[in-house]
Amino acid sequence: MERPHMEITGPVVDAADPLGLADFYARMLGWPIVEREGPRDGFPPRDGWAKIRSPDQPMKIEFQWDATYSPPVWPTVEGEQQMMMHLDIEVADLDAGVAWAVEQGATVAAHQPQEGVRVMLDPEGHPFCLFA
Repeated sequence: MERPHMEITGPVVDAADPLGLADFYARMLGWPIVEREGPRDGFPPRDGWAKIRSPDQPMKIEFQWDATYSPPVWPTVEGEQQMMMHLDIEVADLDAGVAWAVEQGATVAAHQPQEGVRVMLDPEGHPFCLFA
């Protein structure tokens, strides 16, 4: 069988507050929210789903509600919720990128394993890396 066309367009991120997390990444990256749903009747007020898309269109990030979401522990600790993936975000100036991310609601992770990269935590606790 010949391989059919397949293309990764971007991740889907679980969250307790997906609409709030979409707002955070939209502000931080300057990507518009292109779709948004929720909360639904009979569900918690933070239930929902949203999608942001890069201005040039090739990549999207979706955020979906998970009723049992538990933030990952960074760095990884055996027996605790592990990070399943993280976003790498290139910045022109690392210090300015960190300051902007913090202003939007991120925090600098206590553990920083390498020079020239800053591990950050988004408002839901997902690690992401900024690098120049």
